[in-house]
Amino acid sequence: MLSILQFADDTVFFCEDSYTNVVTLKFILRGYELASGLKINFHKSKLTGINVQRSNLDCYTKTLNCNQMGISFKYLGLEVGGNPRKKKFWEPVLNKLKTRLNIWKRRFLSMAGRICLIKSILTSVPLYYLSLFRAPVMVCRSITRIQRRFLWGWGKEKETISWVSWKVVCKSREEGGLGLRVVHNFNLALLAKWRWRLLADEKGRWKDLLASKYGSSLNVLHSLVKFQSLWWRDLFKACGEDGGDGWFSKEIGWKLGCGDKVKFWEDIWTGNSSLKSLYPRLFSLSLDQGQKVEEAGVWTNSVWQWCLRWRRSIYVWESELEAEMMTHLSSIKLSREQKDIQVWGNDVGNGFSVNSAYDCLKKQGRGPHSEVFKYLWKAKAFPSVVTTAWRILMNSVPTRECMSRRGVVLNNALCALCQNNVESCQHLFLECKHAMSVWIMCLRWVGIIFIQHNDVKTHFENFHLFQISNKQNMVWKGV
Repeated sequence: MLSILQFADDTVFFCEDSYTNVVTLKFILRGYELASGLKINFHKSKLTGINVQRSNLDCYTKTLNCNQMGISFKYLGLEVGGNPRKKKFWEPVLNKLKTRLNIWKRRFLSMAGRICLIKSILTSVPLYYLSLFRAPVMVCRSITRIQRRFLWGWGKEKETISWVSWKVVCKSREEGGLGLRVVHNFNLALLAKWRWRLLADEKGRWKDLLASKYGSSLNVLHSLVKFQSLWWRDLFKACGEDGGDGWFSKEIGWKLGCGDKVKFWEDIWTGNSSLKSLYPRLFSLSLDQGQKVEEAGVWTNSVWQWCLRWRRSIYVWESELEAEMMTHLSSIKLSREQKDIQVWGNDVGNGFSVNSAYDCLKKQGRGPHSEVFKYLWKAKAFPSVVTTAWRILMNSVPTRECMSRRGVVLNNALCALCQNNVESCQHLFLECKHAMSVWIMCLRWVGIIFIQHNDVKTHFENFHLFQISNKQNMVWKGV
């Protein structure tokens, strides 16, 4: 039974509802004062009880000469006893985000500075909560709304135009986004770290506490739902394992040793798929379902031999599948000295990380990489200049054409410089006579002939000078 928790100068004692336990606790604290010469401030200490009568609680507080507190209280900056599925539980996080990303910082920061601040704030302020609790959808949307307003708000209180959808903004830079994280996926990746630590050989008091409640395996939701805590259920839901194999289970593999932990048919240990999914017909005939690898064969003169059992004689066409599987297994080497090791993403060296889990979650919606944006973010230019160039390539600059397309009523859509054509990104930065004169001036510096392209992205991608090195071309693209 857990009786004490300590972190730095904070201590939490746990005891049963008994006056004798309270008196014993006071004797222990008094003995600590006499031995160390330190004085415990009982006026700052607090006492609470779970399913304890109010009269008993009043008696205990008088004995300890301390104050009472409710069940929902803060310890190490985290609310204990609250319900993480309610928005009220997350209000401190939302208030901190609003305070950090306030209006005056929007007014005096460039877009590149706001992007940098959003990334740093997301990884610092709500990280403690997101790494322990599964955030509701409404909370994730609120955090996203705060970030979106800060990015596009420009210091305005009311809603402004989001020139690029948040789904695109959260894509990687190579895909045309800004590399911001999706809050929901980031929350799931942080929670998946606890799931990985449960599967690993790590030892700790927290793991012993969970094992005493949910069993020593800690691999499945085997206990009844009514005996499970909200945190335990949310942990398996975050990994997609509440209704079967989820995204987390699909990324787990094994490095085979002696075969003492790996299940022969069900686990992934011979490649990227299990033998059950590769040979479903043979799996339905096998008597070794649920058995370990070490139980699917024998050692003969220090040589491993497979001995598979079938519930009936296999047909001729099934024997071909068996021969194919045995050929597949012939390259597998078992070792008596080594234990089976669980690996993440079939990568033995690096192991689990929050970034790798986040990449797994966004793998499904990942688009093709673009050479244009690859060159853009490598260009030797100031971050604010590169960010402005990104907006031009995404056609998200507030030109008159873009504003009219978004429902802004304008008296005139012509270019403010030449008054000849509609003010679009293509015209404003390439076709306008004033922009053309700037391009000609820049091209005279390197002595080349100007080639007019019909698209801004094509113009940027093909603007390559063959007479200079790649590093110098990055500088030129920055220009």
